Amino acid sequence: MTEQTHEHHVIDYIEITVGDLAAAKRFYGEAFGWQFNDYGPEYAGIRRGAGEVGGLRAGEPVGVGGPLVLLFSSDLDASVEAVRAAGGQVVEGPYEFPGGRRFHFTDPSGNELGVWSEK
Repeated sequence: MTEQTHEHHVIDYIEITVGDLAAAKRFYGEAFGWQFNDYGPEYAGIRRGAGEVGGLRAGEPVGVGGPLVLLFSSDLDASVEAVRAAGGQVVEGPYEFPGGRRFHFTDPSGNELGVWSEK
């Protein structure tokens, strides 16, 4: 196991509010292979190595807007298919931008995230 490091003024942890914690864990697990630390019926930490990079928090219905979380993919087309197969909806792209390609999707709770690749 590697020790998690923290850097001053760098995004360290992100929480995603979801309407149904079990459905969100199922979606992100199937689409991206995420694993979780369960902290009861309303919260699950998103594991990375020995630490966590974020969490899924059961809460109020999701609103539109706010920061856009971008995930990296080494195979964007495979990620598009994984999102669809897991029950997500691709809402934009894939499209090219200066630096690569990306797409946006919504999860079962309505959160919009993006995925990008260098190719």
